[in-house]
Amino acid sequence: MTAAAGRRGDGWLRVRSLHREDTFSRPLAEIRPGAVSGWAAYAVGPVWALLDAGVRVSGLDVVLDSDLPAGAGLASSAAVECAVLVATRDIFGGPQDAAVLAALARRAETELAGVPCGIMDQMASMTCKAGHALLLDARSGHGEQLPFDPEAAGLTLLVLDTRTERSLATGAYAARRHSCAEAAVALGVPALRDVGAAEVHAARGRLGELGWRRARHVVTENQRALEVADHLRSGQLRQVGAALTASHVSLRDDYDVSTPALNTVVDAALAGGALGARMTGAGFGGCAIALVPAAAADAVGAAVRRAAAARELPAPDVFAVHPSDGARRVA
Repeated sequence: MTAAAGRRGDGWLRVRSLHREDTFSRPLAEIRPGAVSGWAAYAVGPVWALLDAGVRVSGLDVVLDSDLPAGAGLASSAAVECAVLVATRDIFGGPQDAAVLAALARRAETELAGVPCGIMDQMASMTCKAGHALLLDARSGHGEQLPFDPEAAGLTLLVLDTRTERSLATGAYAARRHSCAEAAVALGVPALRDVGAAEVHAARGRLGELGWRRARHVVTENQRALEVADHLRSGQLRQVGAALTASHVSLRDDYDVSTPALNTVVDAALAGGALGARMTGAGFGGCAIALVPAAAADAVGAAVRRAAAARELPAPDVFAVHPSDGARRVA
């Protein structure tokens, strides 16, 4: 995601995307929560957040371009927010700390765009380092950069884009957050991270079947994240595959956020030789990722496309990605 930005002096904000026909244009004084909707909210929100934090923005032109699929579970909204935020900050000043900027980007999404997201996507977009994966403690804000260089290990990380778009603002994501919050209250803890799988299992009757499955997903997913961190610290990248697959099963069966298209590409990738695969993002469409031996990347991609065609699904877009640096000035 690239944001090209230029200073204005007339108090107006104009945002254009090279992938959209419409242009957002409005005085900065009129930008507030509830006043902006659609794609533009993700680009306008960071400017509003900086203004609200006391940065004096006299006006701005922004043009966006991207090769990142939108609405596909690859955190495109956070990429927009962080690109615009850094560009605006570089022109008008403001916080230098990446974690502070990530918090502003999250505020832009929750308050202006109206999506009750966590901080993970914005922290990744702001703080990740090339050749590493970010282990993030979302409560404390502490992040640890763990070595993650698939190419050096003879592996490839593939994105499997089902080309089925989804929206986080439909309420399904919020409903799951609500279920988890209710489960935490029933268990008497601030958050589900404060209990283990045994405690959740013992409370099945109190939580109800739906609450129990939602809570079980969160608790086991937290444990998988820690297991993956251990594998990365010890350089055992191939071992990450099993955790990816277990994560997808949990997202599919306990959290109920997968779809037939996502299940198809994950199953096909595994059958084609992937070490592991899972859906990404909040689900309900979009992308999966697969960790595959580099020599098998083409075969896995072909298997995914064949499986989709057999089920008369849209032809997936399959491409390799590389752990890279977060938001930064490039020109």
